[in-house]
Amino acid sequence: MEKSLVTLDKGTTCSSWNYSGQRLATGSLDGTLTIFDSRHPSSSSFSSTSKSKVHHASAIVKVVWVPPEFGHAVACVCGDGTLSLWEEIVEDAQPLQWKLCKSFRSDSPQLLDVQFGGSSSSLKMVAAYSDGNVKLYELLDPLELKNWQLQAEIQNVIDSVSTLGKAVCLSASISWNPRGEESQESSFVLGFNSDTLQLNSSKVWEFDQAHQRWLPVAELASPNDKGDQVHAVAWAPNIGRPYEVIAVATQKGISIWHLGLNPDSDGRLFSEKVAQLSGHKGEVWQLEWDMSGMTLASTGNDGVVRLWQSNLNGIWHEEATLEPTS
Repeated sequence: MEKSLVTLDKGTTCSSWNYSGQRLATGSLDGTLTIFDSRHPSSSSFSSTSKSKVHHASAIVKVVWVPPEFGHAVACVCGDGTLSLWEEIVEDAQPLQWKLCKSFRSDSPQLLDVQFGGSSSSLKMVAAYSDGNVKLYELLDPLELKNWQLQAEIQNVIDSVSTLGKAVCLSASISWNPRGEESQESSFVLGFNSDTLQLNSSKVWEFDQAHQRWLPVAELASPNDKGDQVHAVAWAPNIGRPYEVIAVATQKGISIWHLGLNPDSDGRLFSEKVAQLSGHKGEVWQLEWDMSGMTLASTGNDGVVRLWQSNLNGIWHEEATLEPTS
């Protein structure tokens, strides 16, 4: 028997699940951030515990949780391109409250995607904009979520010497390497859906600690597919594999890539496409790995969720299909 876990408010536009705290954050058309918590630790049903007005004139189009080791906080992207951080504040004998922690101002047009990554002691944030520009921020004090510094501005191209004209990007997708070990450099994958072919293909970016700069170390696209518009990317958790696994969705379907761990003499990482998954009718909007990095979930404008797995021989197949009941 199916059971509803949570009932979302009318006008809800986006949501984000906090796995460590078993909490849900949602954004709405009227600019309201809502936090849902379970009624009891053992309960599987959730109710609204907080509502905050993030914007009075624009909808919230994306909400993203800050990694739990840096506190209880959510980033909100609004339709007018503004980005703000909201933090849960505990005050003496007062109920929990969510308050504005930091607003990020930008001269760039629409903000398309924002994601957090790094390591347990160093938090970074990458933001991609509709003009093709990408900004990377670093948290200066792990205990103060309001103290951020702009670390770099890049464009999603392999040849860093080339400069592009003004791009028009409809969407962007960012996924950090979820390993985040102290001994490992921070890295993420980024792809655009734009009118500028060089920006589109998914590039893996890694922070060069020695020279304090971000460098593209791999391009996840076959020679004939480098201009394909990217709709979603997802970096799989790695539990002991000698390579990384990254999923990329374009209009041609979902491709699964293996990424080497050791750079060559030019600093590039070996990459290989190992599978091409098809089954969705239309665009794939979102990709999500399970915590083991073994099962990939995908969904798109056909309204269907598909689960994909690889067998022991490395052959990928569709494991299950979840269709709406109405």
